[in-house]
Amino acid sequence: MIQTITNVNGVINGLVWGWPALILLGFVGVLMTCMTKFFQVTHFKHWMSHTIGAIFGDRHVTKHTGDRTISQFQSLCTALAATVGTGNIVGVAGAIAAGGPGAVFWMWLIAFFGMMTNYSENVLGILYRRKDDKGEWHGGAMYYLKEGLGSKPGCKGIGTVLAILFSLFCLLASFGIGNMSQVNSMVSNVNTAFGIPTMITGLFLVVAVGAVILGGLKRVASITEKLVPFMVILYFLGTIIIIALHFESIPAIFVAIFKGAFSVKAAAGGGIGAGIAMAMKMGFKRGVFSNEAGLGSSVMVHSSSNVKEPVRQGMWGIFEVFADTIIVCTLTAITILSSDVVDLSTGLLTAAGEEIGSSSLMSYSFSQTFGPLGAAFIALAILLFAYSTVLGWSHYGATACRYLFGDKAVTPYRIVFVVVVFLGSVMEAQLAWDISDTFNGLMMLPNLIGVLVLSPVVMECTKNYVQRRIQHKNVKPMLSVYEDIQRMQEATLSEDID
Repeated sequence: MIQTITNVNGVINGLVWGWPALILLGFVGVLMTCMTKFFQVTHFKHWMSHTIGAIFGDRHVTKHTGDRTISQFQSLCTALAATVGTGNIVGVAGAIAAGGPGAVFWMWLIAFFGMMTNYSENVLGILYRRKDDKGEWHGGAMYYLKEGLGSKPGCKGIGTVLAILFSLFCLLASFGIGNMSQVNSMVSNVNTAFGIPTMITGLFLVVAVGAVILGGLKRVASITEKLVPFMVILYFLGTIIIIALHFESIPAIFVAIFKGAFSVKAAAGGGIGAGIAMAMKMGFKRGVFSNEAGLGSSVMVHSSSNVKEPVRQGMWGIFEVFADTIIVCTLTAITILSSDVVDLSTGLLTAAGEEIGSSSLMSYSFSQTFGPLGAAFIALAILLFAYSTVLGWSHYGATACRYLFGDKAVTPYRIVFVVVVFLGSVMEAQLAWDISDTFNGLMMLPNLIGVLVLSPVVMECTKNYVQRRIQHKNVKPMLSVYEDIQRMQEATLSEDID
């Protein structure tokens, strides 16, 4: 039975994460980049100053709300909590091991265009979100699939079906890649680094996760806004020290990255052209695994923000991909490539790298500089990254559960989610990881269809924002597709201006 499930999943996974799907993902990113006139480049200073730059000067970005909404910064941290995970360490190492240093270039490229895919998802999420009678915003791909795609002539049925499928895949993936796989990585690394039994760590995680997610989104957001900056800064400092100590090798590393991206040889052997294909596929795949741009996942928490401008939240989506892949994944890649686990001249793993295995490359790199403390540091980093991912994905699963079964199903879902945390700590999670990976890919397909069909809406909303906020023209704002919400948001829009 298990073997049958594994075989079937392998076939489906090959389809949803094969070249056609990856090309579609890249196409949507390129399309949205062109339709928004390369917003991530032409308005770089603007979106940087209104995201990370605004944290220190705009109270609207970080101010806690008295209602059931969350701040813009909290929505970013909760989204980053779900995206900055083990993929930023183990995933990048795996990409380099399989595709060589050139995979890093393709990871950058898919992230560059992925910024505008994530931006588009967030803009649509705000435009099509709804507020319940308790004052909490609800939005996501399922909402713009049903109400946006479904509003097109003859598309009502397909919009509804795609919304249900997206929610179902998201719900199932939340138990796998958002729970069991992350927990299994945590307990295994803690056991290896500190010798703590997996069951003890599992019981601790049940309490640590349950105490947060059973309190709802507000409590999750309050934890992630403290945890995410701490873990990213800690990881940043550790990698920067190693990179600084190997500063003389930086030029050779970048040469290897760009040369390897277009190498006619395979990174691990193979025919002519195989190297480019493998580097490209691994870079694209691991880049998407890391930042989740195109999956439609993080938009579910971005839609809960108290922001009124869709483009303002869209810009947080750009920064999310920038921080996750361009910064965190790049630091991981350079750290690994500055050690002796990869031969920069050939792009292949050295004998030491082969012996260690891709999953331990980062731990080995840190150990070279910091000794035994290095391995403990990476174990701690994986613990924090994976724990934050569990918190973030608990909200994604709860949102999908609410959409499918109503508000009353959310609390039972959270209880089951906590129980699954313990199961993930005591079971072999490889199959669960593979299956949830497939559900992640299945989430991507309906979401990308929605973004493609609604791309003119994103373009118009972006144009509207640029005219009003950058060119200072007197134009009526586009805040929601629903007249009642448009009027409500427009009446208080001045409160959202820094």
